[in-house]
Amino acid sequence: MTALTLSTAAAPGLRADAIVIGVAKGAKGPVVAPGAEAVDKAYDGRLAGVLETLGASGAEGEVTKLPAPSGFKAPVVVAVGLGAEPEKDAGFDAEALRRAAGTAARALAGSKKAAFALPLAEAADAGAVGEGVLLGAYSFDAYKENGKDAKAKSGKAPLAEAALLGGKSRDKAYKAAIERAAAVAEELNRARDLVNTPPNDLNPEAFAAVAQAAAKEHGIKVQVLDEKALVKGGYGGILGVGSGSASGPRLVKLSYTSSKATKSLAFVGKGITYDSGGISLKPAGHNETMKCDMAGAAAVFAAVVAAARLGLEVNVTGWLALAENMPSGSATRPGDVLRMYSGKTVEVLNTDAEGRLVLADALWAASQEKPDAIIDVATLTGAMMVALGSRTYGVMANDDAFRTAVHEAAEEVGEPAWPMPLPEHLRKGMDSATADIANMGERMGGGLVAGLFLREFVGEGIAWAHLDIAGPAFNEGGPFGYTPKGGTGTAVRTLVRVAELAAAGDLG
Repeated sequence: MTALTLSTAAAPGLRADAIVIGVAKGAKGPVVAPGAEAVDKAYDGRLAGVLETLGASGAEGEVTKLPAPSGFKAPVVVAVGLGAEPEKDAGFDAEALRRAAGTAARALAGSKKAAFALPLAEAADAGAVGEGVLLGAYSFDAYKENGKDAKAKSGKAPLAEAALLGGKSRDKAYKAAIERAAAVAEELNRARDLVNTPPNDLNPEAFAAVAQAAAKEHGIKVQVLDEKALVKGGYGGILGVGSGSASGPRLVKLSYTSSKATKSLAFVGKGITYDSGGISLKPAGHNETMKCDMAGAAAVFAAVVAAARLGLEVNVTGWLALAENMPSGSATRPGDVLRMYSGKTVEVLNTDAEGRLVLADALWAASQEKPDAIIDVATLTGAMMVALGSRTYGVMANDDAFRTAVHEAAEEVGEPAWPMPLPEHLRKGMDSATADIANMGERMGGGLVAGLFLREFVGEGIAWAHLDIAGPAFNEGGPFGYTPKGGTGTAVRTLVRVAELAAAGDLG
């Protein structure tokens, strides 16, 4: 991962491949952002005009490169758009800084060192810029010839080092902000790696092994239930989904505990390492990206490890419900009835509605420990993508105040989310003449129906939220800001922020 440092050095004398500055979109043209004063002075105060001549406007995502002024040790100045200029006396918000830093880091692939002279009014700004750099510099090279070496030879290796100018290297708040950014970004990028890994290399057993290794490294207690243990425990949902695959299912429990904790959280992740749809086979054109159907479990895994690395004063348990959904002679059939871990029976009307089945078992298992709150994360429904598009995830809950708290946490860290209802009238559509409930209901409002199904498996009196990340979990388009093509790591930062709020007693 890109090395991140704070530097009090002046831009002209710093040895680097490039100096990154910010430019905002002002009412009368581009405006050079704070942090770049020394660079602007070297252009005799005319840098904004030079940038405008080169076509820059300051719009978000815009990158303009120009030769550095005489006397600078860096050969290039990279001006990155921050979007609209803030009102007088207001600084740039964290997400604008994060996206600009990520855009610049991507543009500087192949560089050994870059100095970022972006606005750093306070420690939180340094954290945002640092996070943006580390997330924007991400690349997945494991399956390229010679791995990362191939990119190094072609000049496309990720930016190796980023120095944040204006950062107070001896200030505890600034140091803490950078350390937090590094821990969260590194784990989020690990989640991205998992999502991007081909399903022939990441089956449930392999995912469990990755979790075990990380748990050992970071002092997290881990328990893995294999097929035999799942049968003995009566986890009918996980077993039913995994029954068609040669790769057996797993339920992984990760437990991070703090001796100072007064609150406990449970995070539950859908981990379908490949989703063919099962007997209800997906049509051609809908299978190619289904390696991403374990993105919820990847987010939960990363968040628990990040909480441990940050030493948060809250107990966090992660539940990874891992299975591969395949068609075969042993696969669950439409019309089969599964007895879940909770004891409820579920009539399976569509084997492609499998995520809710594995989550149901994991939610009930999490509920037995009576945490203060549960959040599940899943690439659950195409209906949520229809409703909210590809960059926003839906938030449902059994408690309006908790739903609001989770939504606000998501927006605070820059993960677009939207609160969604759980209309009671949709529950009737899942009534079954054969079992306690069916795994399908009305087609319209399908994302909400899935949320209502999951609610049935949450213990009484426990605040619960459901994050349907089907849209933003995997970016099939081009990269933007700090978001790469492929796995995005969506929901990791939301979960970490929720854990921080719980530790501080501010979750509501």
